[in-house]
Amino acid sequence: MEPEDFVHSYEHALATQDWNQVEPLVHTDACVTFSNGTVHKGKAEVQKAFENNFSLIQDERYSMTNVHWVLKNAETAVYLFDFHWSGIIHDKPASGVGRGTSVLMKSGDKWQLLVEHLGPKSSGI
Repeated sequence: MEPEDFVHSYEHALATQDWNQVEPLVHTDACVTFSNGTVHKGKAEVQKAFENNFSLIQDERYSMTNVHWVLKNAETAVYLFDFHWSGIIHDKPASGVGRGTSVLMKSGDKWQLLVEHLGPKSSGI
């Protein structure tokens, strides 16, 4: 698996809204910062946060575009991306956009998410 394959697998896994699909792609020491500023450290906290989002946002659609690779080597990869999500929260349409930064780490023969930081959309890259 190449880092680019990870991006597609991760996007697809998130779209399932099923932690069992996302879990193999997340490193044990993962740290995820959501666009609302909440920080989730360690796989157990990340799981709880993702599952909370999965239950809150019904029929979620999530996509990543404009992937820009900052670094790719044999063990580490870093990329920037735009994200967009939409779904139903409390029976009302909801959506959001932003910019993300992710750090991947090679574990055996697969890539896993080590760090993800989601924030507002910028006018930069």
